[in-house]
Parts: sequence; structure tokens; C-alpha cells
Amino acid sequence: MNKSLIVSATSASDLINAKLAEHQIIGPNLCPSCNYKIDQKPDWIGLPAGVKFDPTDQELIEHLEAKVSTHGLGSHPLIDEFILTIEGEDGICYTHPEKLPGLAKDGVSKHFFHRPSKAYTTGTRKRRKIQTTEVNNEQGETRWHKTGKTKPVIVKGEPKGCKKILVLYANFGKCRKPEKTNWVMHQYHLGEMEDEKEGELVVSKIFYQTQPRQFSAGETGS
Repeated sequence: MNKSLIVSATSASDLINAKLAEHQIIGPNLCPSCNYKIDQKPDWIGLPAGVKFDPTDQELIEHLEAKVSTHGLGSHPLIDEFILTIEGEDGICYTHPEKLPGLAKDGVSKHFFHRPSKAYTTGTRKRRKIQTTEVNNEQGETRWHKTGKTKPVIVKGEPKGCKKILVLYANFGKCRKPEKTNWVMHQYHLGEMEDEKEGELVVSKIFYQTQPRQFSAGETGS
């Protein structure tokens, strides 16, 4: 690599780090009553208007790899501002996308770290049924269903992870025809196995499809 390019990249990295440090809260926050140190989220400078977080498949796998390695120490200092972590009963497969932070029917993608769980105590089938507060079951169920095949994600010539596409279907129930919604999820996990492991951290991109979706040959709902 050109030596001047290396110097330029290093300078840019140093400049970013300096700016982040400059706009971070300095010193701990103390409770006025007992002087207990209160952990406070850094107050980062706002990004310029027009900045859009739109990572490629490869970049999402790299963000996921950095997040899981040594408890996220290799992650970009601002990554949690762009990819939220959703856990437990607020998880992706428990919560309708309309109720997830920042999501709307505007076609804008939002990204989340989360941990898929098993649907049953036995077997490997993942939970994809949306948790609802409906008292009756007249409206049926809402579920994420995989469409097409799981595809490898190649990073710098090597298979580093996998990507699967899921579509949200509504009105599952007896004698009903499920209705496909416009909610789409691209889910990524590390490794070369077709399915993620139980409790493994994955990253997903979720959005509302505002334009008619183009299906490739052989791509059908499962």
C-alpha cells in the first residue's frame, strides 16, 4: 500500500478520535447525596445533516464480528448509536416492527443486534411469532417467515457469515390464507452454518417495503 495513503488513513483516524474525545462528557457524574459515581452515556456530537447509515452486507458482518469479539472492544465507538441492541421480551421476534425504536412505514431501514431464541425447548426451530396482547385470536397470528435460501456473505475473499431474508405474514389461523405484509428483515449471523446457534448474537436490518418487491427465480415463502 502507498505510504502516503497509510499516513492519511492514520491521520483521519486520529482526527475522528480527537473529535469524539472533544465532545464527550468529561469527568464522572456524582450523586449529590452520597457522591456515588453515576455511569452516564457519552454525549456525542451530532452528525452532519444528510449522513445516512446504510452499510453493505459485508460491513454489517464486520460490525457484528467486532461486537461479539472481546465484549465489543473492537467496535466503532459510535456503533451503538446506529445499531441498537434489543433483548428479552422486547426482542425482534416478540415485538411487531411498528413498535420497534425508530421504525416507520417510510422505507427507511433500521438495524438491531439481537439474539434469536428457540420456539420450543426441544428442536432447533427459531421463534418467529410476534407476541401480541390480543385477548382473542380472531385476527390470527403474526409471524416472520423465511423466503429464499440462506446465502453466504464473503468478506475479503472469505466466507465470514450468512444472510437470510424474512417477510412478516399476518392472519395465520385455521381456514385462513396468510397475508404477506410489506415488512422485511435481512438477518445476518457469523459462520458458515445455514442457521444461527441458540442465543447467538445476530444483526438484522428491518424496513417497510414501499415499492413492489422483486422476487428472484425460486424465491418463495416457506
